[in-house]
Amino acid sequence: MQESHPCVLTVAGSDSGGGAGIQTDLRTFNAFRVYGCSAITAVTGQNPDEVRRVDVLPPEAVRTQLDCVLDAYPVRFAKTGMLANEKIIECVAEFAAKYKLQLVVDPVMVSTSGATLLQKSAVSAMRDLLLPQAMWITPNLPEAELLCKSTLSTPAMMAQAALQLFEQYKCNVLLKSGHAITGKQVTDIVCYQGQLFALSSPAVDVCGNTAHGTGCTLSAAITASLAWNQSWQEALKAAKAFVFGALTESVTLSDKVKQMYPPVKNYADEITLEPL
Repeated sequence: MQESHPCVLTVAGSDSGGGAGIQTDLRTFNAFRVYGCSAITAVTGQNPDEVRRVDVLPPEAVRTQLDCVLDAYPVRFAKTGMLANEKIIECVAEFAAKYKLQLVVDPVMVSTSGATLLQKSAVSAMRDLLLPQAMWITPNLPEAELLCKSTLSTPAMMAQAALQLFEQYKCNVLLKSGHAITGKQVTDIVCYQGQLFALSSPAVDVCGNTAHGTGCTLSAAITASLAWNQSWQEALKAAKAFVFGALTESVTLSDKVKQMYPPVKNYADEITLEPL
């Protein structure tokens, strides 16, 4: 490899409030000292409290962005976020195959609030074209339920779902449990090459919408860590520590707005990764 510095790509939507999407992906890439490129799929008008408008870009606009970036930059690792519709998914899948990208797919289908972020007609394209190309997928609980077509109400069911997704799509799985947080620990389920693990951090007591963007941040951090040739264990623990730190060191912007922000302290000692 002739590159002197890792170069990574995010394909996602723009969050005008800066808390998620392209903005938080690039902020995370910068914190991990990788060079971040982007292809924007949609422009949203939103703040921590509401999404007022979503304008999905034409597939050709996404195609041109990908073509320009991948023609000039030595991208090996990429992450995807909000892809919006079937045509954009087809475009991303095409470029991923052509350039042999190592993909971390955050299958953005359902928001924390339950809002649908992917057209129903595009779910099959996600399943058939993109997930089988992924190195890692990072669904939240509602997205895992949608992919597995079942309700996941217990840790055992979540573990079985992670294994099911691995077997179905032949990719490693990090199933985020943030939607089912109870107690003092936040434990995500990992399925790596068919083996199950628990990835845990202490729970952080956050107010309002401070946790908005945790999924984007996590997948971006995994992508950046892998680009530095870290092992999968190191990458997942570093990403989990970064999210925990970003919540712990969230910044107060006003009396109504508090947001995640790249942490100063290293919280690696707070994270555990153990076999199930």
